[in-house]
Amino acid sequence: MARTIGVIGGGQLARMMIVPAIELGLELKVLAETEGSPAKLAATRVGDYKDLDTVRAFAQTVDVMTFDHEHVPLHVLESLEAEGFLFEPSSKALRFAQNKLEMRKKLAELDVPIPAWAEVNSASELDDFISTHGSVAILKTPTGGYDGKGVRVVRSSADAADWLSLGKPLLVEEKVNFVRELAQLSARNRSGDWKAWPLVQTIQRDGVCAEVLSPAPEANYEMAAEIAQQIAVGLDVTGVLAVELFETVDGRLLVNELAMRPHNSGHFSIEGSVTSQFEQHLRAVLDLPLGDVSASSDFAVMLNLLGTDDENTFVGHYSTALKVGLGAHVHTYGKGASAGRKMGHVTALSSQSLDDAHAKATAAYKALQA
Repeated sequence: MARTIGVIGGGQLARMMIVPAIELGLELKVLAETEGSPAKLAATRVGDYKDLDTVRAFAQTVDVMTFDHEHVPLHVLESLEAEGFLFEPSSKALRFAQNKLEMRKKLAELDVPIPAWAEVNSASELDDFISTHGSVAILKTPTGGYDGKGVRVVRSSADAADWLSLGKPLLVEEKVNFVRELAQLSARNRSGDWKAWPLVQTIQRDGVCAEVLSPAPEANYEMAAEIAQQIAVGLDVTGVLAVELFETVDGRLLVNELAMRPHNSGHFSIEGSVTSQFEQHLRAVLDLPLGDVSASSDFAVMLNLLGTDDENTFVGHYSTALKVGLGAHVHTYGKGASAGRKMGHVTALSSQSLDDAHAKATAAYKALQA
């Protein structure tokens, strides 16, 4: 059986795969972008993930490769797959996470519920869409955007003159009148086995996920799981899949974004689930039996530790946070301090209520900011 997993990218997701890899008796190797990355404990190679020769040399040391991020060029993946190297998810699936236009086209083919959308290549096409969709729309660059980057609200083509001047296709979508954002996390192995964690509610600030509530209060859990499974099968995804959803005022669920890797909305699962998303991802890419995704506590709340300035790494306040947090679990990612940067997260569990879990996590969060 394959035992060595290579992870492309040395960020916090790769970092959080290290412990479950050890517990499963696996060898985890990381191709990191720089020295001193968050996943430095497993970084066996430092190099450019965009360079074919660099990725090939890394691939020769592992049984299967997966990802900390979705930015490896498709031509690199396709070339190495043609040589017999194994990536999970494959390039055929990952293309839909890398390119939002491709994703919308495929989801439309699968009849998955999505916002009204169009590909636009000119000012007139953009203005036409805006005029027929409530005089306001959401414009996205098909590639490269994340955490609110590459997304803007537009009321006319004048709001996108700089993007249009580049002469590249853009994705425009209706501005959905949603009441909240949800995320359905699931995992699928190469044999086709599939399991889903409880649906969660995500709360964004400035385009970045700030809070995750598990389970999402009073939600259509069955519909969300059905959508996620339809996408996982339809796109032939191996590994963890995060489906970000809008819940509309009339109760509909619309797919907003996809991620084919462990996801911020699933960090609560480290303490909040029998099997974390990181362990499950490793199981899935090696085609091992999937683990139990049952909740380990009735309620879980995860708060992202977003950088406050260029000095506070949060580590110096661990002791206080662990006392004040009444059982809150603190994770930091080994990153240099920077305002707004994802520096870590806090998770708290409760058998009583989401409010109780939130209060515990908030107490630790405040202590870490001191």
